[in-house]
Amino acid sequence: MDPKHRKPLSAEEQQQQMAEDIRRTPMPRDRQTIGICDQRVGGSRMRTRCMDGKTRICRIPGRLKRKLWIREGDVLLIEPWELSGDEKGDVIFKYKPHQVDVLRRKGLLKSLETDEF
Repeated sequence: MDPKHRKPLSAEEQQQQMAEDIRRTPMPRDRQTIGICDQRVGGSRMRTRCMDGKTRICRIPGRLKRKLWIREGDVLLIEPWELSGDEKGDVIFKYKPHQVDVLRRKGLLKSLETDEF
């Protein structure tokens, strides 16, 4: 069914969908890290403050370019590049607000929260 023509979800269905999203919250693996978009630079690039204390210029890969819309302040899953990984990386996933709450409860956003305001 086309998403535009879907009827609104009931409260129970919303709860169920939220619980499913919480179970599906991707956690950082291997070299991946969590970051916050500080500034859009232009094109599909942005300046991102990462959990490992580094600021990287990250890009949205072509396969996600039309599906992923990012604003300043969004929490992202970042994969640093093999070469020049301290300065550049790719955006893999954008966390939804309730997924960010899950990350906070698990203690994965502590170092980023102290830098804010």
